[in-house]
Amino acid sequence: MSSTPAKIPNYNLYILSQKLKYISLLKNCSSIRDLLQIHAQIQVSGLTRDGYLMSEVLRFCALSPFGSLDYARNLLYRVEHPIPSSWNHVIRGYSSSASPKEAILVYVAMRKNGKKPTYLTFPFLFKACACAGLSALEEGRQIQVEIVKHGLDSDVYVQNTLIHFYGCCREVVYARKVFDFMSLRTVSSWNSVLTACVENLKYGDSIVMFNRMRVCEFEPDEATLVILLSACTELGNLSLGKWIHSQVIVKGFPINCRLGTALVDMYAKCGAMDLAGLVFGRMLERNVWTWSAMILGLAQHGLAKEALELFAEMKSCPIRPNYVTFLGVLCACSHSGLVDEGYQFFHDMEQVHGIKPMMTHYGAMVDILARFGHLEEAYRFIETMPIEADPVVWRTLLSACGNYDANGNSWVGTKVKERLLSVEPKRIGNLVMVANMYAEVGQWEEAAVVRRAMRDRGLKKMPGESCIELEGSIFRFYSGDDSHIDFDRLNWMLNALNLHMKLANSDILISN
Repeated sequence: MSSTPAKIPNYNLYILSQKLKYISLLKNCSSIRDLLQIHAQIQVSGLTRDGYLMSEVLRFCALSPFGSLDYARNLLYRVEHPIPSSWNHVIRGYSSSASPKEAILVYVAMRKNGKKPTYLTFPFLFKACACAGLSALEEGRQIQVEIVKHGLDSDVYVQNTLIHFYGCCREVVYARKVFDFMSLRTVSSWNSVLTACVENLKYGDSIVMFNRMRVCEFEPDEATLVILLSACTELGNLSLGKWIHSQVIVKGFPINCRLGTALVDMYAKCGAMDLAGLVFGRMLERNVWTWSAMILGLAQHGLAKEALELFAEMKSCPIRPNYVTFLGVLCACSHSGLVDEGYQFFHDMEQVHGIKPMMTHYGAMVDILARFGHLEEAYRFIETMPIEADPVVWRTLLSACGNYDANGNSWVGTKVKERLLSVEPKRIGNLVMVANMYAEVGQWEEAAVVRRAMRDRGLKKMPGESCIELEGSIFRFYSGDDSHIDFDRLNWMLNALNLHMKLANSDILISN
């Protein structure tokens, strides 16, 4: 017995065609005004009860650059039967906004509505808490309870975002705990915990975790190597940085903007400017961060002429400089004594390029002026700053006062000492610096007063910390400390370096 397929009623075909039309219109929508017109048409056609169609409207409102999160939220609360993806779209939109905590409030409304979250809901919530930082730590912990309640505590994607959240809230111990209790890990899991270590200055821990990753036979991806290069940069571990570069080559990763910039930055900050230049020169594509890393590296290593020439070359490309670029340019001016040029670049930074100066830029300008003896001008520059100068800026000027005002007669030095001790009175380094400056110009009573104040407050100068790379590892030790487990090896290496420097000085004397 044969049967013929049932015919779809014309009305259903009409509804389907209308839905497809509105979805197509939404995809081509380019303004909130267009969206309001489309939404009005949907209301007239009676399709506001269609969960999928309204989810698409909410997706555009919440995630499109032409949408409106406030409109999306109000619309979500008016939809009769929103499907889970509708809630997720709005939560996701707020998680990437300037008001990430609003995502949590939408989730609360979702639960009050009796709607169950999906495995996609929680990553967006953890992202929102991560963006909010420490202020959302408690909310993030409550959401962690929610994932257990809904049986999603073993989901790898959810756990990875939980690690990221704890890392952003400076809770590396909890990030490590989540990672250690994972029954299943991916490369992204390792990258999340490595990022948590690096962003919280646990650079040594990140190297240990990477070694553990290799033991567990996980192959690093591009993101892993970028994270590790960042750790090498901060540790100054050139040999490990070179090894990571070799892995980039062995694994066939293209030197794109992301990897190339990380390599340039690592080599520059480790003092290997020749290798930084080699990588920079071979890159087929560069972004503003690549140029900025190279310019700043050249400037910080005294190659001011080359840094400014590279900046001029950058301006001929269709790439706009950013705040790091100008930090490098100002640093170059400082090293080469270009005071007038420094003023001009500082002016152009905001007036031509629209980049508002940060504290580091003001500090760089103070350094330009103070380094070449313009102490009073530097002080007046600080006084006219639109933001309150931080202690670093005052220390920069005070250090210059010590170099240029040998007799301690300048009113600038006196004023700067007062200002520094008022903004940061408990920092031992400031007090030592001020006491030494008094002593250098024979003001022994003033120096004694400062040192007496240090003793009365129970403040002691910390011994100087140094580090040395030995057989691929970074060793840190303090002046006068012989308790290090590798003291004998370190002492041998330091004696060898000392002898090497003496021989180098002897060669210079002989040649002269």
